[in-house]
Amino acid sequence: MNYGFIIFITIVVVLAIIIITSTIKIVPQSYAYVVERIGAYNRTCNVGLHILVPFLDRVSNRVSLKEQVMDFPPQPVITKDNVTMQIDTVVYFSITDPKLFTYGVVRPINAIETLTATTLRNIIGDLELDETLTSRDTINSEMRAILDEATDPWGVKVTRVEVKNIIPPRDIQEAMEKQMRAERERRESILVAEGKKQSAILTAEGDKESMVLRATAEKEAAIARAEGQAEALRLVYEAQAKAVDYINQAHPGDAYIQLEGLKALKDLANGQSTKIIVPSNLQSIAGTLTAAAEILKDQK
Repeated sequence: MNYGFIIFITIVVVLAIIIITSTIKIVPQSYAYVVERIGAYNRTCNVGLHILVPFLDRVSNRVSLKEQVMDFPPQPVITKDNVTMQIDTVVYFSITDPKLFTYGVVRPINAIETLTATTLRNIIGDLELDETLTSRDTINSEMRAILDEATDPWGVKVTRVEVKNIIPPRDIQEAMEKQMRAERERRESILVAEGKKQSAILTAEGDKESMVLRATAEKEAAIARAEGQAEALRLVYEAQAKAVDYINQAHPGDAYIQLEGLKALKDLANGQSTKIIVPSNLQSIAGTLTAAAEILKDQK
């Protein structure tokens, strides 16, 4: 067997495999290949099977079309009122044009990072410390708009920019903590005062309602006592009227009437004060007494 022929066949097979693998390219999902022919841009290969010309075509760049996230380290920035702070940002972007991304700028990721830091310094330089701490949404919107416009010639679409952390100097942090503590104490004092005020109002309203209820109860009791006394007097007067009716129905004589008059004089004479009583019917009383004396004399 001719060993030289076997070696030749082996070399040919190896070369054929190398040529086939170098000419047949399968582009996966969410990727794009930038193809050059003899050093110049030829085409962009999207998802699927592609055939390259051996020894002439080559893949110069494999570009991912997925949305990417870059977390940049903190950048020192100076505010309008000359306060230096550290701010780190997160940029979300995607590649829309693989050709521009490949040939538009050298090291595009580094270019985006540098552009982000520069833009952040420009925006923060127009804001004071308090505005910087309370205007994150404004900073995010302005940075996204500026970065999106600036990276458009590079085939990059900036979808979102987020300010991740704002780290002021230590003395500023201590001052802010003291201010926050004072604000919490002030709110606590206000809440305590409001609670005492509400408690006093409720106590006063309770005392008022208690006094009203007590006065209403005393009024109703007085009315009940007066009604009871009036009912008692009515019953007494009715009894007296019935007694008078009974006496009238019995047709009492003059002697009974005179005797009742004497009882009345007896009751009137009670007491320590000196009284002189002159009856209007003195002659009648004298006659009655004379008649009584004669009756007693006859009995003896």
